[in-house]
Amino acid sequence: MPLILTEEQTMLQDAVNGILNDHAPVSHLRALRDSRDADGVSRDLWRQFGEMGFAGVIIPEADGGSGLGAVEAGVIAEGLGRTLTPSPYMASAILSASVLRAAGNEAQKAWLGKIAAGEAILSLALDEGPKHAPSRITTRAERAGNGFRLNGAKTFVLDAHVADALVVVAEADEGLSLFLVDPRTAGVTVERTVMVDAHNAARVTLADVLVDADALIGAVGEGQGALDAALVLGRACAAASLVGAGDQAFRITLDYLKTRQQFGRLIGEFQALQHRAAHLFTELELARAATLAALQAIEAGRPDAAQAAAIAKAKAGRVAELAVQEGVQMHGGVGMTDAFDIGLYMKRVRVLNEQLGDAHFHAEYLARTGGY
Repeated sequence: MPLILTEEQTMLQDAVNGILNDHAPVSHLRALRDSRDADGVSRDLWRQFGEMGFAGVIIPEADGGSGLGAVEAGVIAEGLGRTLTPSPYMASAILSASVLRAAGNEAQKAWLGKIAAGEAILSLALDEGPKHAPSRITTRAERAGNGFRLNGAKTFVLDAHVADALVVVAEADEGLSLFLVDPRTAGVTVERTVMVDAHNAARVTLADVLVDADALIGAVGEGQGALDAALVLGRACAAASLVGAGDQAFRITLDYLKTRQQFGRLIGEFQALQHRAAHLFTELELARAATLAALQAIEAGRPDAAQAAAIAKAKAGRVAELAVQEGVQMHGGVGMTDAFDIGLYMKRVRVLNEQLGDAHFHAEYLARTGGY
């Protein structure tokens, strides 16, 4: 399949970029950060995402969504990376919606329509340590009466402080299980943690949280399949956001090279900087191709989709890191001051690299699946 967007996908890209440039440029992030906004996200913008069909991109039309695919999901994610927009898109429209679409019962799937309309925010409570490690779950789900008792602690739970429901990953005696939990349930504590890039995550503590059997998503002990599918799509979309952030950092740097003068000449005329810029351009194109290939593999349901997503996340992470480092260096010392946007891109890339596994995590995954 050609590694280019279709005409319809290009139109979606233009629409997303237009909305975000008009309503959520980098100044939008700065305003939320500087005002110490209690939510850290714009609910009005999330509802607008619903009206435009962005929030329901992977949700079937029968459940109120747009019924589009992984490539379209990546197009939206790239736009969010380009403008650094704080949004519950990853937590709700990608990770949580993917789990409910795959394994939710009829009542649970009612949340899909609310997500698609931009009326609800859901969050996946998965990781428990400082690094992404989905195979190391210590949160326990024990049978209690006609339901379950949940105990454990989660970290880096995206937008959990504004979530209307949590998708909690826990180990039961039968195996990995998924639960839809109201964050207002007794025993649930959510502590907002503003990250270095001014985006939102939270620590979630579950202390003897009692939920009934209806909270179980799918069958007990059979949550691995739905979780893995959500993570694969999430990683490819995170890669797309990294491509968007890296590419925009590159564009900002190019503009600076064309305006900043040193020794009576534009610094963009210096051959050493031209070579570095050309190298970065080729790396960004490789990352973009790897990401689109992963999204296409997911959409086609190919058996190598997980490996493709791992390659994309690792490659996009390394390249975006290079883009922001080069950008800051070419700006000089002022690049690290808050007056310049390039420093904000560096912080965002650092966080996105950790989200759903950094390059080392995915390199190890590829080595293990390759038999090494």
